[in-house]
Amino acid sequence: MRGVWWRRAASQVGRSVAVWAVSTVTMLVLAGILPDFRLRSADGDSATDIAVTAAFGAGAFGVLSAVVWPLLVRLLLLVPALVLGLLVFFLNGALLLLALNLNPAERGAAAPETAVVVAAVMSAVASATGAALAVRDDDAYRRRLYRLSDRRRRSGPPCPPSPGTVFLQLDGVGHDTLLDAVGEGLMPTVARWLDPGPGGRPSHRLTPWRTDWSSQTGASQLGILHGSNHDVPAFRWYEKDTREVVVCNRPTSAAELQRRAVAHAGHGGLLTVDGASRGNLFSGGADEQALVLSIATRRRSRENRSRDGYFAYFSDPANAVRTALSFLAEVGREIGQSTRARLHKQRPRVSRGGLYPLVRAFATVVERDVVVSAVTGDMLAGRTAVYADLVAYDEVAHHSGPASRDARKVLQRLDRCLALIENVAEHAPRPYRIVVLSDHGQSPGETFRSRYGLTLGDLVRAGCGLPVPRRAERTRSGAEARAAVRAALRIPVEKAGERHRPGRREEPIVLASGNLGLVSFPDVTHRMSKEEIDARHPALLPTLANHPGIGFLLVRSEEHGGVVLGAYGAEIPLADLDDNPGPLAAFGPGAVDAVRRTHSFPHAADIMVNSFHDPADGEVLAFEEQIGSHGGLGGAQGKPFLLSPLALSPPVEEGAELVGAERVHRVLRRWLRETNGPQVPLETGEQERAA
Repeated sequence: MRGVWWRRAASQVGRSVAVWAVSTVTMLVLAGILPDFRLRSADGDSATDIAVTAAFGAGAFGVLSAVVWPLLVRLLLLVPALVLGLLVFFLNGALLLLALNLNPAERGAAAPETAVVVAAVMSAVASATGAALAVRDDDAYRRRLYRLSDRRRRSGPPCPPSPGTVFLQLDGVGHDTLLDAVGEGLMPTVARWLDPGPGGRPSHRLTPWRTDWSSQTGASQLGILHGSNHDVPAFRWYEKDTREVVVCNRPTSAAELQRRAVAHAGHGGLLTVDGASRGNLFSGGADEQALVLSIATRRRSRENRSRDGYFAYFSDPANAVRTALSFLAEVGREIGQSTRARLHKQRPRVSRGGLYPLVRAFATVVERDVVVSAVTGDMLAGRTAVYADLVAYDEVAHHSGPASRDARKVLQRLDRCLALIENVAEHAPRPYRIVVLSDHGQSPGETFRSRYGLTLGDLVRAGCGLPVPRRAERTRSGAEARAAVRAALRIPVEKAGERHRPGRREEPIVLASGNLGLVSFPDVTHRMSKEEIDARHPALLPTLANHPGIGFLLVRSEEHGGVVLGAYGAEIPLADLDDNPGPLAAFGPGAVDAVRRTHSFPHAADIMVNSFHDPADGEVLAFEEQIGSHGGLGGAQGKPFLLSPLALSPPVEEGAELVGAERVHRVLRRWLRETNGPQVPLETGEQERAA
């Protein structure tokens, strides 16, 4: 053991010396190229003096980066995360100037703007050199990943020998989209898991599952992590009892929805014992949380470590520089792609200007890098269950389209993340089973507004006999990444008008969740019936039901309990839908059950509106400004996937369907039980079969 210790120490010293040498050469090269950066006195120095100055500067910069940088980042956790990313260059430049000033000979000097460039290049070169030298050293690789992670304290309990489980959610990637990407060679890691080639045996199985009517991250992830998405009718909805609009990606709403789910399910969640939640809307009951929206509004404490993921990642200056450069490159890539789409007059198309390039770069670079780093740290720390959400594809597909070239490029990068996590599993202190799943898919199609020249709100106003604005207003996007950016920037989440507390006798509130619309009358304290709506606004329901962009309506009925309305006067009670699905027939199997379940929710809207759906091409018409959408029924949005190792039991019996996020939760919970993972209260066999 002593010999092994000395070999490790010698290897570490050798790598440090090599990195120092390469950094010194890099500094010499930059001094020869950049006019405002010098390594000699004004009177001139010998080559030896210049080399010594470069070596001293490189060494001092390396030591400051290793010692001072983590302290700076810890202090700057008070600064918004995106602002920290922009400060990376300037902080690195300041450290370089300090390193040059520490030289007693005072030979080195650089202009402040030049110091920023030199520091960035040296950090990148040092990181690349250290990584290259550590490629064949598993221990070095493991130690490097530990430094990038929020690892468990050394005094923690020993790692058990049973397998751990990593659940990776590829937000918005549908089952068929995944298969298409594998077939096109975009995701070689997933392809190898499913079909290793001649003579090999697949390591994973692919299972589709069906979402609830509300096919969006809020409902799906709440059901998957907490076992209940009861009374989540959409991405956003109006609650008459509190007179507020609930939005799933608003931190205050996410916290309340999590509280309700815990109370309804009767347990803390999937990750209650030795679990970690990374980049999610909800915690799943995990003790270790980073970038979790439901705790983003709490005061920082030991119980609230939502921002620790940023510290664990940005504490390495090379990571900070690399992510900042990638962030800027992604902004440029989005500007170029949107310009090309506009010049080629691609259809359908939505606006991609304003802050969207920054939002996309945050989702596809910053959040991806921080979440993957946190997951690798959890694995190397030996945590039992980890659930992480990667939102990159979902954000890009909303604005570029689910099958666009832009979205396919994101799938390639996500596959590389899976390969990295698979590689880290080989060095973890316990075996890991990697489960990949999605929360929903995305359905293509132009927006309701672009096809008909008016929004759903305008149509509702017309049906109510209210004046319609000449210029239709755009609806707010429901993309999850936008709230994550606001939380990272520490922008108050309750902007003016968002925390809507309308007075009685106001106009109807119309909200959009993808291709699902909700109409509520705030001056009526209960859920209005069809008879009451007809008495107040006789033209409203016929106007909506007969519009070519509307697929069907759901309203409460005093006579039948609930009815589905469609074009040409179709009016079918919920009890009769099995024999006569009417307008629901175009939405495929499961639509009837999904509509009945949502009708039972206490906070279902007065009028639930689902857009038109074309079964031939899978297109829907989003009520938001998105050409790839999800939130309602119709097309690929309701068919996500579950990719699980063969070592785990099949999700469902052969020939059976996996329906609903709550059912997926029970499957994941069963798998944790099989691997001796976290145990949450389980139903008896009879209760689980009944559920």
